[in-house]
Amino acid sequence: MNEEIRNSTSSSKEDGELVKAFQAGDKTAFDALVLRHKDKLYNLCYWFLGDGQEANDSAQDVFIKVFRSLKKFRFESAFSTWLYRIAANTCKNRLKSSDFRQKKKMVRLDNPGKKEDGQYAAEIHDKTPSPMVELEKKERMMLIQKAIASLPTDQSTVVVLRDIEGFSYEEVSNVTGLNFGTVKSRLSRARQQLRKKLRGTL
Repeated sequence: MNEEIRNSTSSSKEDGELVKAFQAGDKTAFDALVLRHKDKLYNLCYWFLGDGQEANDSAQDVFIKVFRSLKKFRFESAFSTWLYRIAANTCKNRLKSSDFRQKKKMVRLDNPGKKEDGQYAAEIHDKTPSPMVELEKKERMMLIQKAIASLPTDQSTVVVLRDIEGFSYEEVSNVTGLNFGTVKSRLSRARQQLRKKLRGTL
C-alpha cells in the first residue's frame, strides 16, 4: 500500500514537472504527458463507451481539450485528476449525443465485437496458447462491459473509475466532484445492479 502511494506521488510529481515545462514553452513536454496517460485514458473511454473507435475518438478529443487549456492549469489538483475529469465529462456528453445513441442502435451482423481492423476492441493479452481460453476471456469482458454500459451514467462512472481502473475513493471523489458518501452509495447501487445483470452469465 505504501509502495502504491509512493508511486502515485512520484507519478504526480513527474506530471507536474512536465506541465510546468509545457507552460514554459516546451511543446515536447505535452507529447511526454500523452505517452504517459494515453493507454489508461483509452481504456477509461472504452469502458464508458463500449466501442473501440468511439473510445479512440474521445481520447483524442480529450487530449485536444487538454492541450488548449494546459497553459491555464493552476495545479489545484493533480494533473491526472484533471485529465480524467475531462475524460469522464467528454464520455458522458458523448453518451448523451443523438449521433452516439443512433449508432448504438445499429447492430453489426458480421461480428459486433470487432473493430474495422479485425482486432477485438477489448483486447486481452494472455500468454496461454489456448485460443479457447482467450475467447472465453473476451466474451466475459464483453458481457461485463455491456452490463456496465446499461447502468445509469452516474453509476457507470463510479464503477468504471473504482472497479475497472482501480482509482481510490479519494481519486473518484476528485474526478467526479462527489463527496465520499455519494461515491460509496452510488458504487454500492451499481455493484448490486451488476450482480443482478450478470447472474448466471459468468
